[in-house]
Amino acid sequence: MKRLLTLALIACCTCSYAGNKLPDIIPAPKSIEMQSGSFNVKGACVNYDQSLEKRTVDAVAKLADDLYVATGRVSSVASAAGIGASTPLKQLKGIYFVKDASMPAEAYTIEVGGRAVKVSASDHNGFIYAISSIRQMLPVELLSGKTVSGVKWKLPCCVIKDSPRFGYRGLMLDSSRHFWRVEEVKRFLAIMSVYKLNRLHWHLTDDQGWRVEIHNYPRLTEVGAFRAQTALPYSPEFDGKRYGGYYTQEEIKDVVAYAENLGITIVPEIDLPGHMIAAMASYPWLGCDGGPYEVRTQWGIDKRVLCPGKDSTFEFLEGVMEELCKLFPGEYIHIGGDECPKKSWEECPHCQAKIAELGLVSDEHGTKEQRLQNYVTKRMQDFLATKGRKIIGWDEILEGDLAEGATVMSWRGTKGGIKASAKGFDVVMSPNTYCYFDYYQSDRWDEEPIGIARGRKFLPLEKVYGYEPFEGFTPGAEGHILGVQANLWTEYIAEESHLEYMLLPRLLALSEVQWSPAGTKDYEAFLAKVKARHLPMLDILGYNYRKLD
Repeated sequence: MKRLLTLALIACCTCSYAGNKLPDIIPAPKSIEMQSGSFNVKGACVNYDQSLEKRTVDAVAKLADDLYVATGRVSSVASAAGIGASTPLKQLKGIYFVKDASMPAEAYTIEVGGRAVKVSASDHNGFIYAISSIRQMLPVELLSGKTVSGVKWKLPCCVIKDSPRFGYRGLMLDSSRHFWRVEEVKRFLAIMSVYKLNRLHWHLTDDQGWRVEIHNYPRLTEVGAFRAQTALPYSPEFDGKRYGGYYTQEEIKDVVAYAENLGITIVPEIDLPGHMIAAMASYPWLGCDGGPYEVRTQWGIDKRVLCPGKDSTFEFLEGVMEELCKLFPGEYIHIGGDECPKKSWEECPHCQAKIAELGLVSDEHGTKEQRLQNYVTKRMQDFLATKGRKIIGWDEILEGDLAEGATVMSWRGTKGGIKASAKGFDVVMSPNTYCYFDYYQSDRWDEEPIGIARGRKFLPLEKVYGYEPFEGFTPGAEGHILGVQANLWTEYIAEESHLEYMLLPRLLALSEVQWSPAGTKDYEAFLAKVKARHLPMLDILGYNYRKLD
């Protein structure tokens, strides 16, 4: 089987020159044709199409600056008049970035000859992915930030034609359970961009802390952003230390702009109607019994949830979403929807009155309380549609009757995604069996930093790499799979070095699942690239990671 996979990879990446091995690019490109010769980047002029947008030109200029610092020779940057997508490589001299409007979104082509390099793409993301691949083809010392002598600053002659398998390539960061400073979030985004991910799912609210400033509801951050103490891992004890923090709206705007320059769209999550204790501690009237509530200091599920029987609850939610939409320009708002106990609704007169008003009933497909959550979901969906946004939620939103147009994130294994696609809903696959990076990386529990599901679940690098998102889907249903996302929950992760350790190198495996063509993956070839190129690269960049066994 391994040999067949290797042959499939070779068939995909045609090599016409045996003297050049395939570059150690992760995620593996769709097609690489190696040719004889090389291009010397030292002192090469860098030229760009006049039609490129400013952020793309800035990325091109950054590459030129890094080449200058590393090689000690200036790489001048200039706009190129009269150069287009149809200009043959043999007519060029230097490095050219040329817009080709006929290419699909996020696709790119790199042509490397002895005298010139030509990079073609139709959009910003395509160009920055090409730049990422170019950086990975050059000596790793390019990243050192200093001039390095004795290094051959050359690109192998080749033609790379590349495009992603999935349009949604995500990673979730939980900033509620533990708060990550703006600088830490940006560092997280930066390594995502290196490996061509394009969505950061930002978990901003939960029972343990509300992290986004909402001007119309200031107590969300005055009260809801701080908990009295935090439960110690796998212990009945607490640390006795007040903990918290939040992002101002100006900080949010800064992070969003930074992400956009890296080709990453942020999908914010306001988890509802469960996981809302931090909001209820701030405004007790949001709960069924009126409180009082305290920001939760333990992990797990709280049976107290928002009260959808009161109109004031929806006034609050719409007010929050109104401000959120002004901060995050992406098409999706994540509304959570997971782990919402219905017991309080069964006992709440306001909720039971709303159920009667709406004519909700229980049957073999769902209880009337589940349908009350469907009502909450649909009401948020309708409101966000007026703002030009779509909703996405965890697979629990399928319970009862989900309204058309919602997108489902399948986390409880793959069954939720299979069920959603069969019903005609779009899906992002994020099964905990392959995509939960808070799980241990081996079953040698005492040798690993602490994670979740100790003694029960672990997720090694090879298993992440082996995930096939279409497995189990009926023919035709695959068209509903938008992409794949991994999740990094932080109940037990409080330090940046620990966060990076849980992320790396599993992020690299995830990127090939998300990007590279089906049937071409080869774990041994991937592992060789990681060892030869990418772990040294992470060392230079200063990221912490789990050493390979």
